[in-house]
Amino acid sequence: MDDRTPTPLPPATDPAARRGWLGVSSVALGSFAIVLSEFLPVGLLTSIASDLDVRIGTAGLMVVVTGLFAAIAAPAVTVAASGLDRRVVLVGLSALLVLSDVLAALAPGFAVLLLARVLLGVSLGGFWATGAGIAGRLVPAGDTIRATALITGGISVATVVSLPLGAAVSALSTWRLAFVIGAAVGLLALLLQLLTLPGIPSAHRVGVSALGSLFRVPRARIGLVAAAFAFAAQFAASTYVTPFLQDRAAAGPATVTAALLAFGVAGIAGNFAAGATLSRSVLGTTAIAKVVLAAAVLLLPLLAHSTVAVLTLVVVWGFVWGALPLALQTWMSTASPAGVETGLALFVTTLQLALAAGSVLGGAVVTVSGLDADFRLAGAIALVGAVVFLALGSRPAATAGVPAEGAPDHGSVPTAPRSS
Repeated sequence: MDDRTPTPLPPATDPAARRGWLGVSSVALGSFAIVLSEFLPVGLLTSIASDLDVRIGTAGLMVVVTGLFAAIAAPAVTVAASGLDRRVVLVGLSALLVLSDVLAALAPGFAVLLLARVLLGVSLGGFWATGAGIAGRLVPAGDTIRATALITGGISVATVVSLPLGAAVSALSTWRLAFVIGAAVGLLALLLQLLTLPGIPSAHRVGVSALGSLFRVPRARIGLVAAAFAFAAQFAASTYVTPFLQDRAAAGPATVTAALLAFGVAGIAGNFAAGATLSRSVLGTTAIAKVVLAAAVLLLPLLAHSTVAVLTLVVVWGFVWGALPLALQTWMSTASPAGVETGLALFVTTLQLALAAGSVLGGAVVTVSGLDADFRLAGAIALVGAVVFLALGSRPAATAGVPAEGAPDHGSVPTAPRSS
């Protein structure tokens, strides 16, 4: 059989389809575990720095290296593992996640902890390049976006859980417990993947040249530019949302906690709402989310005097941010002539670099000009990104070659429906 021939998808009522949904759930739990492992220790940097006798700025490298190696690993794993069964790849990356957390929990010094975070970055980048596009290989074509929303929903849930869980770990135990928790959840995801994921033969091999050729595809370029603007804007602002709430909105600890929790819960709702609206219009869903994101961030410093207005804007911001990663991922999944994973590999690299750049830029602006200036800049970046996306995304070249609803893309996975 030609390895480009897609595996036939069973009817929705077939037992194999039900097992496919169990497989999707195991990948969703993997996405939850990997993002929990990424963010759970962030609030423990002070404890880690004190215990391992390093400066707080040095301890912050454990966050930077994870993102950097995720950006490198996404295309590298896509090329290196393109001929392997997708089940083998996902299980291997989940095992790497568990190994990284165990190594971090037992780290005798900061160098070993940093190595553990490098391994996490490899697992993170590879998992998202492979796992985020796997839904169409597990469920019927009409359920692809809904299944993808379940997988990406793991990100939103982990983001919500990591903040209060990190605070509890800090108050009740050692920072090492955070990595033990991450390893336990990762091990559970690994076991479920072993039990529920069927063999998923590689659709085709991906070469380095295929990654480079993606930049010549208008729809792919638009998706990468849209992702860069959105993630840079988001992390320029969200990195400093807590000090903004404390200093500009004069919110107390309880209000800040409630606002961050509401932001996360709204993000979960936005993710699953996008799973429904993307079936109607990928272009429309993405554009609206980008415009509302820009408006919410720009309005926050203007309405900082009103607690009600700030909390409302934070909820709106969380909702549209929950929708945007899934929307952009869906756009990219239809962009690559070389297959879904090729597009998602560069998508992961782009968003990791953009969020690092946004965080650094936001820090520089806060230091020089203050919190209001940072939010105005982030809002401006988001607004420019929305305008560019609308201008380029509505052109015929942006939708040329997009498969019809439910059609497989070059022997890979059923893609999202056309946005126009």
